[in-house]
Amino acid sequence: MSKRWRQVLPAVLLMAGVLQVAYAEDGVTDNAILIGQTIGLTGTAAGTVKEMNEGAHAYIAAVNKQGGVNGRKIEIRTLDDQYLPAKALANARVLIEKDKVFALFQSRGTPHTIAILPELAANKVPLIAPSTGAESLHTPVNHWVFNVRAKYQDEVVKAIEHFSTLGFKNIGLLTYEKDDPLGLDGLNGFNKGMAEYKLKPAFIEIFPRLKPNVNEVALKVVNAKPDALVIVSSGSNTVDVIKAIRAQGGKMQVMTLSNNSSQEFIKDLGPDAAGVILSQVTPPPNLSSSGLGKEFQVAAKAVGATISYAAMEGYLSAKVMVEGLRRAGRNLTRDSFMRGLESMQRVDMGGVSVSYSDKDHTGSNFVELTLIGRDGRYVR
Repeated sequence: MSKRWRQVLPAVLLMAGVLQVAYAEDGVTDNAILIGQTIGLTGTAAGTVKEMNEGAHAYIAAVNKQGGVNGRKIEIRTLDDQYLPAKALANARVLIEKDKVFALFQSRGTPHTIAILPELAANKVPLIAPSTGAESLHTPVNHWVFNVRAKYQDEVVKAIEHFSTLGFKNIGLLTYEKDDPLGLDGLNGFNKGMAEYKLKPAFIEIFPRLKPNVNEVALKVVNAKPDALVIVSSGSNTVDVIKAIRAQGGKMQVMTLSNNSSQEFIKDLGPDAAGVILSQVTPPPNLSSSGLGKEFQVAAKAVGATISYAAMEGYLSAKVMVEGLRRAGRNLTRDSFMRGLESMQRVDMGGVSVSYSDKDHTGSNFVELTLIGRDGRYVR
């Protein structure tokens, strides 16, 4: 090596290092991947959120114990948005623009997720597994959003199918206002299901997400005397209105969506939980005959996570995210990660099939119904 080359080589190597750092993807180092999450650790959905996060962290802990993904361990940075859309947006900005996370993971709530979409697009950051089944996150396909759970509308249609099979024709809907994204999905799914089974709605009752007068709403529902009632709402709103309906003598069959499915939900309902139907977007968490259920129980036990449908959703969501990271390879970029996810075609996650493409970011269509038994357990 010439004397001159020996003199300039350190500078060349230094410049190469600078360029490498300059072009490194946000949130990615040689041994770690930083993932951001804004979610309601407090607020009306806190119980379900807690269980869902336990399931996600159980899977990530198992992956990290085995060395991580392509030599990198996953770190989750979580901020509490108090289940408020404006706070979710503020948190997303902090995570993306200040903390420089690689991607966002598992937001919670329809208006909360919709609130952060502009931030994702502006910074070209993907969001994996938002815990919402909003149709607007599926159609048209959002380049930056990869759903895992099934759509809310599919859950409502499944309920109408069930009630129709039982011979129930007098079916009512209780949901949020049409300008609330969850309320709109509830209404559209209900109308779609009723039309499909040639039924006419007994009634459609609307109540606000914030500070609803549940006793007044419950009285209207009870006076309508439906055979069955579909409730599309979230967290403590759902618990409070079911309790109020039962307290005022309502005996109708009640069904609500998977966004309320947690052990905390059953606990909060107390004696009024028995007989309530919930749709589910994963196989049973305690079913050892399914591959997903068996591995979930092992991972949950290792970290002391709750065995519940909400935790199972978190576990499945984390598993899908990690599969995308694995497919992206060692040279991890947001682009390679998203292409890795879009390469997944009918991938069996242990009882749930997940598919993506550049034209479809739906993920899974799995929906089934469960009933809360007198012993406080979900029964298929």
